[in-house]
Amino acid sequence: MPHENTRMRASWICLAVIGAGILIFGVAAVVAPASPDKPLMRADGLASAGMGLFGMAITLGPFRDRRRWAWATQWFYPVFWAAHLVGRLPPGKDHVHQVVFIVLSLVGLLLPIRDFFPRPLRQGRA
Repeated sequence: MPHENTRMRASWICLAVIGAGILIFGVAAVVAPASPDKPLMRADGLASAGMGLFGMAITLGPFRDRRRWAWATQWFYPVFWAAHLVGRLPPGKDHVHQVVFIVLSLVGLLLPIRDFFPRPLRQGRA
């Protein structure tokens, strides 16, 4: 793994928090569904747990290794949470967590942009 600077560390921590939040929600929905339609809630919970697990795996491995495909893949987070916010989708009714996750994901993706796309070295003038 390349040397990790402060921007990169803050970045992957932001993304890992989102992945962990999704994973925890998913596990809670599987274990104790808070819905009259328990099989559907459990299925949604299982899908969420998988999404959180895969997101964390990408964050803690390839993203920290500065793989561009991992950076591009993680753009799913702000899109996902923005769609939930705009569509007033669950979980929750206050939607504060969605705004927090949008901000965390944008910080996590924009902070290390130079780590993924370094500036080309300039040639000296002749």
